[in-house]
Amino acid sequence: MNDTRSMVRFPGALGTNLAARLDLPPVEPAAFALFAHCFTCSKETLAASRISAALAARGIAVLRFDFTGLGGSEGEFANTNFSSNIADLVAAATWLRAHHEAPRLLIGHSLGGAAVLAAAREIPEAAAVATIGAPFEPGHVRHLLGRALPEIEAAGEATVELAGRAFRVKKQFLEDIGSQDNRDAIANLRKALLVFHSPRDTTVSIDNAAQIFMAAKHPKSFVSLDAADHLLTRRPDADYVAAVLAAWASRYIGAPATDARPVRAGEPGVVTVAETRDGKFAQAITVGKHLLRADEPVSAGGTDNGPSPYDLLLAGLGACTAMTLRMYADLKQLPLDRVTVRLRHEKVHAQDCAECETRDGKIDRIDREIELAGELDEAQRARMLEIANKCPVHRTLHSEIWIPTRLA
Repeated sequence: MNDTRSMVRFPGALGTNLAARLDLPPVEPAAFALFAHCFTCSKETLAASRISAALAARGIAVLRFDFTGLGGSEGEFANTNFSSNIADLVAAATWLRAHHEAPRLLIGHSLGGAAVLAAAREIPEAAAVATIGAPFEPGHVRHLLGRALPEIEAAGEATVELAGRAFRVKKQFLEDIGSQDNRDAIANLRKALLVFHSPRDTTVSIDNAAQIFMAAKHPKSFVSLDAADHLLTRRPDADYVAAVLAAWASRYIGAPATDARPVRAGEPGVVTVAETRDGKFAQAITVGKHLLRADEPVSAGGTDNGPSPYDLLLAGLGACTAMTLRMYADLKQLPLDRVTVRLRHEKVHAQDCAECETRDGKIDRIDREIELAGELDEAQRARMLEIANKCPVHRTLHSEIWIPTRLA
């Protein structure tokens, strides 16, 4: 399971295939979650993709899919309604159950939040439900149809522009959302509930969160998203939701709140690096039972959630240097208390290096400073400096390296 994202398809409520993306952690998943996107949105919205990637980085696999007629899914949006959305959710849970394991966590954004509240009773394995900017009643979306409502009522259908795209909406959609009442579903949820909502949400007012919270029974929690917008278009808002959600869910679904968990057994001697998609350059590095991160600083277009590739290179050299010196000191019974290695990398002009064979262009320069704590005399310290240059990684960097590369 080295690929941290995979595209899948499964039959939806109306018999057409739904497009989905499964965000997998680079470790054995502690649990699976199901994400339902907002009204007329898709699985690739910023909120869906960022929250799913962040949860995957914390060990929770997430299946996000496009409802019928949206995104990459087949079918006609005009033939869908809130009831078909619920059935699509149940179909997604059925696919997860058959191919991996049933979702323990249900997440819904906006109308997707109302949908997971309604579908939860049909997914018995789910132990926790989280909503983000969700309306209390599905009928709340009527106001988004605006001036087209009279035409839909009179002609039976109309074309409506939502978020810059045209959608055909039929009267049956209005009738279906008008007949839905989530009050009973929320009151009898029998699952832990977490409600996220922004008090500044102008699409679905904060009053909806209060109604959901009051209708639900404990355990229930509410988290204010302060200045976030309805679609969570700012990365910090999506990251915050993911972090809080992972910590909260850990109490109910058995997943850790962080990504520090045992990695599944892999091929000995193999380092696996896989994109997390939690940022442009973010990587998850699996080394045996250890999980590391890599990223680029914000100044280079990253999110600074881990050391850069060159930082990791320096770390490898520094660790090897310190280990080699420790082995030598113990072997010779030298009074070495502690080794500290500081390294810095930069590109310099080759002509500035008197010891280098290359005379043109730029070369890589690594400055290494070694601090030796302990009662060592000058001869012992000089010898330790010689030994530092013999550490295996140092020799590797100075030797000819062959890196054959192939596509998996």
